Amino acid sequence: MEITSANQLLELSAERSQSLAQIVAEYEAFRANTTVEAVREQMARTLHVMRASVEKGREDQGELSHLITGYGRLFETADQKGRLLGQSLFKHAILYALSVGQYNASLGRIVACPTAGSCGVVPGALLAAAEELGSSDQELVEALLVMGGVGIVSAAQGPISGAEGGCQAECGVASAMAAGAVVYLANGSNEEVFTAAALALQSHLGLVCDPLASLVEVPCVTRNATSAVSALAAANMALAGIPAFIPYDEVVVAMKAIGKALPESLRETSLGGLAATPTGKRIAREMREKYRL
Repeated sequence: MEITSANQLLELSAERSQSLAQIVAEYEAFRANTTVEAVREQMARTLHVMRASVEKGREDQGELSHLITGYGRLFETADQKGRLLGQSLFKHAILYALSVGQYNASLGRIVACPTAGSCGVVPGALLAAAEELGSSDQELVEALLVMGGVGIVSAAQGPISGAEGGCQAECGVASAMAAGAVVYLANGSNEEVFTAAALALQSHLGLVCDPLASLVEVPCVTRNATSAVSALAAANMALAGIPAFIPYDEVVVAMKAIGKALPESLRETSLGGLAATPTGKRIAREMREKYRL
């Protein structure tokens, strides 16, 4: 059986009286011709890589990146000086997302979820939420399986690349994956998982992909941070009983249609949006001259 929609996942969970995490684990085991235990072990390794990318990104000063320099360190220092607003959950989500994005720009090992350009969203939101909730690694593995389930149905129905659908397809889907995983971690219902995913993706519809100098740095890294926070906001709204109105599957289809409507200049070509501003063009020229890009 091929899982292609959120509705299908929900129906399977109800019919089999199994959790979403178990359904996804069994489906991945079937697709990879392996065991459920092996799938869970792989997800535990994925969790390890996510944590490592956060920690290494917090120390990274941008020696190998082109435009961004020590975003995680800058944010952490500002927090220590009391310059930032908000409680630890949202500040940690921003810090972790920025750190992973920094590490990716410096050619570090990250988890593409769903893409390298959106790699900071899930660890930013989920690891911060896990600290807030005091979640165990086993609970995090379960939440990551649910994250994977949201990703599976997203990729089955719509694009997950900026080149095809704009940044809504990368940071937007990543935010949906993170929101669903956080709700699951917080013991929300199956329906609330996909309500959160829908709310998160709705908030990203129309988001263009316009990287400066064709680098996955500006505005990509800071978008990871805002998308992580959007995921937490969506999770809280879903847990509070606030409806998404439009089911997740329909939101994905709408995202796909919007992506097709976006001009080529706004789909990872660096020909429009921020990349086409006077400053964006100047930076691109400087990068080409300095690095022969």
